[in-house]
Formats: sequence, C-alpha cells, structure tokens
Amino acid sequence: MPRLSKKTMFAIEAVLDVAFHVGDHPVRSGDITERQRIPKRYLEQVLQHLVRAGILSGKRGPRGGYRLGRDKASITLGEVVRVVRNLEVETEPSDPAIGSPLAHEVVWPLWEKLREEMMAQLDNVTIEDLCQQARSKGLNGAAAQAHAGHATI
Repeated sequence: MPRLSKKTMFAIEAVLDVAFHVGDHPVRSGDITERQRIPKRYLEQVLQHLVRAGILSGKRGPRGGYRLGRDKASITLGEVVRVVRNLEVETEPSDPAIGSPLAHEVVWPLWEKLREEMMAQLDNVTIEDLCQQARSKGLNGAAAQAHAGHATI
C-alpha cells in the first residue's frame, strides 16, 4: 500500500500543530519541535516548503513563527502531502529497463491507482476536520481556547 514518509507525517503534524496552537502570536518552530517531537532538521526544511506553497505563512524575528496561510477549512491533507512529495527525491523505479514486464504492466499501474485513490481521500480531509477531531478527543490548543473565550499565550 502506498505509504506516507516520515517527512510527510511531520508536515501534517506541523500544519495541524500551527492550526491548533496559533493564538495572538505565531507558533514558533521550537514549540512545534517540542510538542510533536519532530527533529529540527526535518521541520525547518518542511516548514519552508509549506510557506512557499502558501499553506503556512512565516514571520521572522523574536516574535516570529508560523500561521496558516489561509483558512484551515480550505487546506487539505492532499495539498500537504503533495508539497512534501515534490521535495522528496522520487525513489520509485520508472526506467523501463528496470523491472519485469509484470512489474510495468501489472504491479506499477496498480500501485499508481492505489496512490491516486489515497490522494483523493486525503483531498477530502481538511485541517479544520482534524482540529475538530482533536477537540472531540478533549485536546485543547491555544486556538481552541481563544475561540472559547479563554485566550492563552
């Protein structure tokens, strides 16, 4: 089955963390690293690509950090996955000289179909959906608290 790489999972967790914890001030990358246990070397690279894609917006400086680039109901998991997929080196064989006719005619097309189906499902899940799931499980971030009238920094 198609899998999500560590970098992809880190990207999803980072975007969700920003959506869930942003308040009056942007979310600092160090806070994301601490809360999500994402290695800093992965996080910084992923965050930069998410900013370039417009999923996040970044602000430099002592009061800097990250916010969502647009409304969380309009950001899908499919978008986040595609950003990371584009930055990762494609390791799947595509050279016709590599692999057997069975691989080219049966296995790879099946794998691509499964990937397309997975991406279609991810395109139907928004960051807002995940925030609602987190709240329904009793998790509260700064954004949820501010929305409820208990703003915390």
